[in-house]
Amino acid sequence: MKKSERLNDMIRYLNSREYFNLNDLMAKYNISKSTALRDISSLEQLGMPIFSEHGRHGRYGILKNRLLSPIIFTIDEVFALYFAMLTLESYQSTPFHLSVHKLNEKFENCLSKNQIQQIHKMKKVLQFEVNQHKNVSRFLDKILKSILNESICKIRYLKNNEQKSYHIQFFKISAKFGQWYATGIELNTNRYRVFRCDRITFIEEHDFHSHFSIDELISRSLEIYQSDKSIDFEVEILAQAKDLFYKEHYPSMKIEIGNKTVVKGFYNPGEEEFIANYFMRYGHDVISVKPASLKQFIQDKIESLFNHYQKL
Repeated sequence: MKKSERLNDMIRYLNSREYFNLNDLMAKYNISKSTALRDISSLEQLGMPIFSEHGRHGRYGILKNRLLSPIIFTIDEVFALYFAMLTLESYQSTPFHLSVHKLNEKFENCLSKNQIQQIHKMKKVLQFEVNQHKNVSRFLDKILKSILNESICKIRYLKNNEQKSYHIQFFKISAKFGQWYATGIELNTNRYRVFRCDRITFIEEHDFHSHFSIDELISRSLEIYQSDKSIDFEVEILAQAKDLFYKEHYPSMKIEIGNKTVVKGFYNPGEEEFIANYFMRYGHDVISVKPASLKQFIQDKIESLFNHYQKL
């Protein structure tokens, strides 16, 4: 291992410790005592707040309440982090208290002029397709905090122009199709629900904690969502249409590719319109639809759309 790689790994190793001694470093990195001493000196020059305790059981300590010591990144890692950060520009709201513009400034202040020029040149030729998030979601930070605390929230939600109240334990936030969504379990009904975050008008975190852990809710999420009266479906599509599935699909769906390409899944009563709208996007790429009730619902939707355009 090169010295630069060893020092970088040492920083990560020591950041999680309050004390260490030479033997720790010698054993972990298979280095001599003199090399370990030189490495400690190099770490101090890099800004790591190391102090020594003398005596029979002498050791080294790292100052408490310190910021993490700097991690050394390769230039390719710097470029990758920079472009990952740029995706945040597509979001009107994030769960973090930050300004992307200020974050960008701070990031570039850590780079040389040549590296900044390289990055700006790359921005002109590299494009990432990200759905623009136009709606403001005011409570993403509070939702995230409640998830980490595994606590219950009382929310007010705008649905069909009516304010509705729910007691929810959230366990997931996701960004899909230009919107933020929060997934949780409604405590009164024990039902899995998905909320569009920009439609949440009020949130209050309660002090008491749920008896559900985050891991339990995540592992049970699909099971919780599927009702006893759910309806299974199978929709065969042309092989070329699998790209549409990969571009947009939902947790209740899966695709099987073999002699046939089939999208399988389930929907709950009341979700027929949602499922019909989804499969209408496949157009002529649909070969067959089961059950017949779903096929009929899609036909009715298409006829309604045709009548609408006839009247224009």
